[in-house]
Amino acid sequence: MLRPRFFTAQTLSEGSTLTLEKEPSRHIAKALRMRAGDSLCLFDGSGIEAHGEISDLDKSQVSVIVKSIQQPTRESPLDTVLIIALSRGDRMDTVVQKATELGVTEIWPMISERTGVRLDETRLARKRQHWERIAISACEQCGRNRLPTVETPTSFEETLQRAAKGDDSLRLILHTSAHPSPLPTHCKSLTLLVGPEGGFSDEEVTAALDQGFCALQMGPRILRTETAPLVGLALAQARWGDISL
Repeated sequence: MLRPRFFTAQTLSEGSTLTLEKEPSRHIAKALRMRAGDSLCLFDGSGIEAHGEISDLDKSQVSVIVKSIQQPTRESPLDTVLIIALSRGDRMDTVVQKATELGVTEIWPMISERTGVRLDETRLARKRQHWERIAISACEQCGRNRLPTVETPTSFEETLQRAAKGDDSLRLILHTSAHPSPLPTHCKSLTLLVGPEGGFSDEEVTAALDQGFCALQMGPRILRTETAPLVGLALAQARWGDISL
């Protein structure tokens, strides 16, 4: 039987006793109804995983004894930055969750010309915290021990400038009118740029191409803004990462 997995921001060391944060404590005690002596798995987001045993608990506080420490390798060899335009409703939540499961390294939310979501700085900060919690939950579910970085949303221009200052990663912008172009056989680092519901403007596509992005079309059908990045990530992982058929 698989041990339930939980994230903690605390340092994990063999033999130590930790009092877990409120959210996992409540989930353990109320939702899962676990008891003292039950086993679970903890990870701290840095790659470390610990097998632990509940030593004490009540409705809002759970103490765990760390029994052993491991550093299993479950991260993709493909370093991936997903730049995704903000979208309405829970579409961004879905993208963050599934992109985390697909092994993305960093997520950069972006505000482009046709982005239909406009939020002030306070709400953007809250959104980022919300997406970070979604990423944590996805890591708990899929077995990842490293958390992807979720950045605060920035403008298209700021995001493009930052991407251009990066390393020699392969930079791809998803575009429905792109001409087929050959992709490299090997790739260690990828930056994937995905637009909003209305797509990128011609000026934005030109700006991205000027900054070293290559336009990529994924088949004859137009994919939704929450579908396109996931298809792109899955194809990239199958070609250069750790997904195999």
